[in-house]
Amino acid sequence: MTETAYRRTGRMDGHCLCGAVTIRIGGEHIAAVGVCHCSMCQHWNGAVFGVFTAAPEAVTITGPVVRYQSSEFAERAFCQTCGSHLWMRNTTPPDDYEFMPGLFPDARDFPLISEIYVDCAPAYAPLAGNHRRLTRAEYESENLFVEGDKP
Repeated sequence: MTETAYRRTGRMDGHCLCGAVTIRIGGEHIAAVGVCHCSMCQHWNGAVFGVFTAAPEAVTITGPVVRYQSSEFAERAFCQTCGSHLWMRNTTPPDDYEFMPGLFPDARDFPLISEIYVDCAPAYAPLAGNHRRLTRAEYESENLFVEGDKP
């Protein structure tokens, strides 16, 4: 199944653990989760990194956000107050937000549609279901801007 089957338009509200950062999506987003097992994502999250995407023009964010340039092409953001992880986002187009689903109550029902770096997944994190799976080599061959699985 492709992302287009899960493309939605509408409003979703989310917030960090302490509530200091609020995020409103008022437009196009993908109502499904993709997961990454690369070492950088494991370092950042301590385990599996799962996200759903939203178009930048649909997003309004308020509160104390800190951005960290985690690679040559992407930033990761967190709440300055409580440290909750908020998003990962490319710093050049396409620059959709990749939001942490746990910030949004409505995202609890989103299905898992993709998993990348499956050959790097820790033994404790197998994910069941019928979804797209790519190894490190397969993902990086499709995304030439990625230069390896760097911590």
